[in-house]
Amino acid sequence: MTDFPSLTDDSPNRIVYVRSVKTSELPESIQAQAPGLDHVYSINAPDGSVLALVSDRQQAFVVARQNELSPVSVH
Repeated sequence: MTDFPSLTDDSPNRIVYVRSVKTSELPESIQAQAPGLDHVYSINAPDGSVLALVSDRQQAFVVARQNELSPVSVH
């Protein structure tokens, strides 16, 4: 599983936010890892920092839950 260092076990807030991100808005090095994708989904900490990028929304929720986090959608 992915380790999310900004959300430690003693953190009272285990909510993370899932949102769609246009691939074109990402750094070129990340775009190169997502060929053919128009957008990806980010998992964000409450302070807005990106914890992970995944290829689809369902996967983002699975990754968050596997790390004992509570994902919510951001539109």
